[in-house]
Amino acid sequence: MDKALLRNFSIIAHIDHGKSTLADRILEVTGAVDMRHKGDQLLDDMELEKERGITIKASMVRLNYFSKKFNQEYILNLIDTPGHVDFTYEVSKSLAACEGAVLVVDAGQGIEAQTVANYYLALENNLHVIPVINKVDLISADVGRVKSQVETVLGFKEEEIILASAKEGNGIIEILDRIVETIPAPGGKIEDPLKALIFDCRFDAFKGVVVFVKVIDGQISPKTQLKMFNAGKIYKIEELGVFKDLKYSAVETLTCGEVGYFTANLRDPREVIIGDTITDPKNPCATALPGYRKVKPLVFCGIYPVNPADFPQLRDAMDKLKLSDASFVFESENSQSFGTGFRCGFLGLLHMEIVQERLEREYNLNLILTVPNVVYRIKTKSGELIEVDTPAKLCPVQDIEESLEPFAALLMIVPVDSIEAVCDFTKSRRGVFVSNEYLGEDRVKVVFSIPLAEIIVDFYDRIKSITRGYGSMDYEVKEYLPTKLVKLDILLNSQICDAFSSLMFKEKAISRAHLLVSKLRELIPRQLFEVTIQAAVGSQILASERVRSVGKNATSKCSGGDITRKRKLWETQKKGKKRLKQFGKVEIPQEAFLEVLKI
Repeated sequence: MDKALLRNFSIIAHIDHGKSTLADRILEVTGAVDMRHKGDQLLDDMELEKERGITIKASMVRLNYFSKKFNQEYILNLIDTPGHVDFTYEVSKSLAACEGAVLVVDAGQGIEAQTVANYYLALENNLHVIPVINKVDLISADVGRVKSQVETVLGFKEEEIILASAKEGNGIIEILDRIVETIPAPGGKIEDPLKALIFDCRFDAFKGVVVFVKVIDGQISPKTQLKMFNAGKIYKIEELGVFKDLKYSAVETLTCGEVGYFTANLRDPREVIIGDTITDPKNPCATALPGYRKVKPLVFCGIYPVNPADFPQLRDAMDKLKLSDASFVFESENSQSFGTGFRCGFLGLLHMEIVQERLEREYNLNLILTVPNVVYRIKTKSGELIEVDTPAKLCPVQDIEESLEPFAALLMIVPVDSIEAVCDFTKSRRGVFVSNEYLGEDRVKVVFSIPLAEIIVDFYDRIKSITRGYGSMDYEVKEYLPTKLVKLDILLNSQICDAFSSLMFKEKAISRAHLLVSKLRELIPRQLFEVTIQAAVGSQILASERVRSVGKNATSKCSGGDITRKRKLWETQKKGKKRLKQFGKVEIPQEAFLEVLKI
């Protein structure tokens, strides 16, 4: 294959700006999909992606494109990437396998926070970026304003911008011709020792572990033995191929610059490290590729099986899920309330929600999640610095010298008429104003410094509500600053329920305590005994509610006789309820755990 005719590119954008629709039209124009079988979100193969209308997992496909403009056939490797801030790591992995990127901007909404973030991510990877203004056919489209934004904020010239409508199929040929004209062919030398980058993995029920690679130097053939540079293990290739026409397609060789997949005698998913370098054990490369910056989870919560017997199945499911989601981390832990489970780390709340749904749907599991927490740092009086990602790890108050919490640089792009309401709301969440910049007449970029704990739960939803859907945000953790940290416990009949325990800023503890106990009072069903719900910080009770016991008439069958007979029965019943309350276990429905996450 002539490497000069090969192009590797990604499609990047803010969520819901038309990336997947553009990918669908490119597949149709290049003949990768039969027109009889065309549909929406062709590269989104997860049922969850189609339901929610968002891309969760980056998808790759190989295309053949004959350019009439240049009278030449080219091979294109296309990667469609997610647009939500929680899946930025998926985007960064995909960009490492490309030489160029198509940046899509909605003609109605204009530049959003993730548009800017993904653009700079592409520049960090030294990619050539092609700006495309999509949805120009909409009534709400304001092409002139968005063009001005793209020129001013991102620094493109007017002649570089392509106008398109992915839905109508307009501008697709122009985009493809610009890709083959301006995006450089991949580098590398075929005579050099094999050096390839693992940029993605997935688990296939028939093929086992499928490893996606970008060949930088040398070539891979089915007879080649492969060595994982960092892991040090050697494998024999069973199948080598590319993802063509939306299905696996075997090939004889993968040469430098190409993107493809291989399967080997890989039985344990934990053996594959995303970002590792692959080489030939007989003729290894001198140095490994830099790989990826290790992603640190921002949100932690516990995941437990409702049925303890499902724990081995949950462990296997998480191992397989990690193959397709390298940003998901977990370790086993024990809970007094739920037994054995896992402490899991996520990049955000949507990421957590998606992982839960995938585990329940794809592996038929019934799960309970605990209250999410961010990672705090505690300086002890002995001088030790410890990281706390769960309330159980918080050391006693008398041993704490100083508490530190993560602060994020929050970037928001909002309409000008909403800026006052947005700033007031952000300040109510302990945000500190840093700067603002006007992007044309009707949009403004606002930067705040804010505690990460204040934005991981419902902050994005509230911003969307305040700005009537036109606001967007992106954030990056910058530093740890001192804070007043307390542990809020929920007690059910004087017993701590660790699933509801959480770490928080001291001044928010009282309002949170009242919200939690009132919500739990509604959610916990009436038992045979009275249930006392209390929220406490240490030994101080901040809020309390009671769930009345189920009424039972012990004297219903006593139609007559002396009153002392009834009193005797009532006393016996009272003693029984007291003993039941002392030893009885409070039933908590699963909905209660899910509802508490939303408070």
